Amino acid sequence: MLSDDLAELAAPVLREVLDHPFWAGLRRGTLPGEALVRFVEQDTGHLLPCYGRAFARCAAGAADDAGLALLARCAAETLDSGPRLRAALAGLAPVLGVRRPDPGAAAHRASLAQCATVTAATATSWAAGLGALLPFMLFHLEVCQDLRARRDPGSRYLPWLAAYLPGDGARYAVRAVRELADRFGATATPARTAETADWFLRGARCELAFADAALDAPARGPAAPVPPPR
Repeated sequence: MLSDDLAELAAPVLREVLDHPFWAGLRRGTLPGEALVRFVEQDTGHLLPCYGRAFARCAAGAADDAGLALLARCAAETLDSGPRLRAALAGLAPVLGVRRPDPGAAAHRASLAQCATVTAATATSWAAGLGALLPFMLFHLEVCQDLRARRDPGSRYLPWLAAYLPGDGARYAVRAVRELADRFGATATPARTAETADWFLRGARCELAFADAALDAPARGPAAPVPPPR
């Protein structure tokens, strides 16, 4: 199955993400508060709106109505999640001892690079767009499952995790998109599945770079070139 092949391909990157100091610090409660605020500002102000539009563009190119409806739901839910998560952190800020996220925070380079990657993918082909979108869903689900399983019961961020971690709907959505990818892979040419894999790895590397940027106070400025697969 194509989705299994892609998951295996990105497994080393996923392991780096799961063990990243940003997510480890969130689990343990040792993450600097400003890093969490930066993450939420960049995620809700830049990534989620960009990915919502990318899902919509991919939906428009779906081969059938079922694929269109699925990706359109992903677009709507991705767009809706931004204001909700930003409001959740704003409400918890006094409890967590952090500042409220700024809804107008400028994009950092990692955010610009990730948005450039998924935008370029959806402008290239449906196969490329699907490849770039899948890591966004798969990595998010894996990260959240890991947070739920390994969170420290004494972590100062437990109230935030309660707001951030998704319900069962996310797992069902990921499964549905994986099935969509498998249906595509069953009839696609090797060249098209290779294109999907290429952009999947680019998207996976962006997930790691985004965690780096949240932790390391990234520079503001023009987007870096679209990252090549490693």
